[in-house]
Amino acid sequence: MRIDKYLWAIRFYKSRNEASIACKKGHVCIGEAIVKPSREVFGGEKLMIRKNQMEFTIVVIDIPKSRLGTKLVERYAKDITPEYVRRARTEIAMHQSNNRLETGERPSKKNRRKLMDFKESGEIGTDE
Repeated sequence: MRIDKYLWAIRFYKSRNEASIACKKGHVCIGEAIVKPSREVFGGEKLMIRKNQMEFTIVVIDIPKSRLGTKLVERYAKDITPEYVRRARTEIAMHQSNNRLETGERPSKKNRRKLMDFKESGEIGTDE
């Protein structure tokens, strides 16, 4: 089975086109080699996939005949991504959400109220 079709079948990507684009950009590797979307994938191979600024490691257990249901994915692929990598990604996401104002995005209602209080009284109010 083609690697783009495999990644779509195990629900790693929402569409086959998205999986194909990831392969073309060099985000999918087997061993140390970057692969093309047409590369055949076989059982026992170790895939390294970069998605959402995170390196996933997947071991191919078996090849499915078609797209799988969520509960059946573990029969065909095993995710062996280290836990510290997952924790680092969640910490980055939390840090980014805490610094929304610093990135130049529109302030939330809570932040707007703090700004108004600051303008009126000269200091920012504390959270309850």
